[in-house]
Amino acid sequence: MTITRDDYAKWIKAFALVINENKEFLTQLDSAIGDADHGINMDRGFQAVLNKMPSLETQDIGAMSKGIGMVLISTVGGASGPLYGTFFLQIGMTSAGKLELSLTEWITALESAIDGIVKRGKASPGDKTMLDSLMPGLAALKEKAVAGASISEALHASADAAQAGMLATIPWIAKKGRASYLGERSAGTQDPGATSSYLLLKAAADTWNGLS
Repeated sequence: MTITRDDYAKWIKAFALVINENKEFLTQLDSAIGDADHGINMDRGFQAVLNKMPSLETQDIGAMSKGIGMVLISTVGGASGPLYGTFFLQIGMTSAGKLELSLTEWITALESAIDGIVKRGKASPGDKTMLDSLMPGLAALKEKAVAGASISEALHASADAAQAGMLATIPWIAKKGRASYLGERSAGTQDPGATSSYLLLKAAADTWNGLS
């Protein structure tokens, strides 16, 4: 089986709902080490994406992703807009013209998206950023694919690895962004970007559950 255009659109809508449900939690995390606006900004951006979905979801996955990326860049404040916008723009480039994605193609798209974030944010694993959930999630996805797992199995393993990466950020000292200004005081709080990124991969696993 493959991830179809409709599956992809369902993922975006599901993630928008998850962000809306967790916006206060994300903002609470951000209030401890950031600008106290991560949840608010992400919710605003994905509500704007929802408003555009009727026109976006009729396009191919690449065009849909590019449209999502542009909406996020124009509506999400702080660092999250450019980073999440880049994430979806990169998926758009690797998925141009495609109406469905195999597991291998999804891995390629996700890897491109994460590479885009690395170049845009100049962060590395261990810096206490969204990469600390995305990179373990990608690694688990690749490992499961090599082992011949189904799309669903690979995605759930990816979400579990992303969750572990997210939780690992709690004791760390932030090295990037506003949180890095706090030095040792940034330790003890789960990174909000790693949290929303985990929720992104978990939404994919939940939405595409059952795909073989």
